[in-house]
Amino acid sequence: MNIFKKIYCRVFQTAFRLALPVLPYRKPQIVGSVRELPDVIRGNHASCVLIVTDSSIRSLGLTKRLEHTLERAAIPFVIYDGTVANPTTINVAEALELYRDHACDAIIGFGGGSSMDCAKAVGACIARPKKTLAQMKGILKVRKKLPLLIAIPTTAGTGSETTLAAVITDAETRHKYAINDFPLIPRYAVLDPKVTLSLPPSITATTGMDALTHAVEAYIGRSTTYHTRRDALHAVRLIFENIDTVYADGRNVNARRDMLHASFYAGCAFTKSYVGYVHAVAHSLGGEYNVPHGLANAIILPMILESYGKCIHKKLHKLAIAAGVADKKMSDAEAAECFISAIKDMKHRFDIPDTIPEIKQEDIPRLARYADKEANPLYPVPVLMNASELELFYESLMQIN
Repeated sequence: MNIFKKIYCRVFQTAFRLALPVLPYRKPQIVGSVRELPDVIRGNHASCVLIVTDSSIRSLGLTKRLEHTLERAAIPFVIYDGTVANPTTINVAEALELYRDHACDAIIGFGGGSSMDCAKAVGACIARPKKTLAQMKGILKVRKKLPLLIAIPTTAGTGSETTLAAVITDAETRHKYAINDFPLIPRYAVLDPKVTLSLPPSITATTGMDALTHAVEAYIGRSTTYHTRRDALHAVRLIFENIDTVYADGRNVNARRDMLHASFYAGCAFTKSYVGYVHAVAHSLGGEYNVPHGLANAIILPMILESYGKCIHKKLHKLAIAAGVADKKMSDAEAAECFISAIKDMKHRFDIPDTIPEIKQEDIPRLARYADKEANPLYPVPVLMNASELELFYESLMQIN
């Protein structure tokens, strides 16, 4: 990256860091069970709810407890279950039509990050009916209050229940972009472990490593605060303590609850401190090839951490202590190596590969430009890279070891 772009990026990031204390960040109010939602909905004077989910979650019966709870409370609702793994502009338009046809005044995002992102985008369209989603991409383009927005995560990974971002894929161009604004932060997050009990081990693993990526990228970035560092460390500790348990025994309610809270804390950390090049690369792969976001993050994370080099060793040392894979007596370099090795070992235990075979050589320059545009100048990464430098990661992801 040339010196002028580096200066621009760092000045931009410094301005945001200085503004953090006065920006209207907030944490969603935690609700412990789906059973408590009727009181929440009535308390916010809502009368009809749009539930945004996907067909897999509905076919597994995960929405049944919510449906029965609303039926018993005589609260009308309608369900949109067409959300795909990387939600598209078509998904948002279809859900929005249901919202309007049924005169809804509240939205529940029920599922993983895709369902919650779709729900947020619907809310943004309600708040700004004269703007397209593309016109709202970027930072602070919504600026108006959304309808009551409740997030119910069924995976412990995305942290979308805490964030101000909705990531949407253009159905025509397949370009993936983020809408970032404070009104998109859900007002309530329902951390109910019972809705996660039937998740298969593979999704449990990749979404858990998604949460780990959020915590790590938030912690090693250059825009941290005392609170985001604390939340990130707490998330890393909970993940390393519980992810193997929930992978082996998905019915363990306590471990599931701890993973939901880990995802929540990681989400709170990166909402303020942002992520980095792992996410920028993963988003481009999700948009182009529909690679699940958690899987992409899990594959890419150790590669990016190694590329940053010694400038993050001190921070990785603290993360390694939180993870229980190093101690204070180790050098920063030794602890950093232990932490990265622990992530690689985790990947192998969960049968997560090191490559993404969908990548095509001819697509790499365009994908790298997308990642560059997303990350620079917004993400306060430890080491700045341009599109040409990012191309090397895509090429590494193509190689067969």
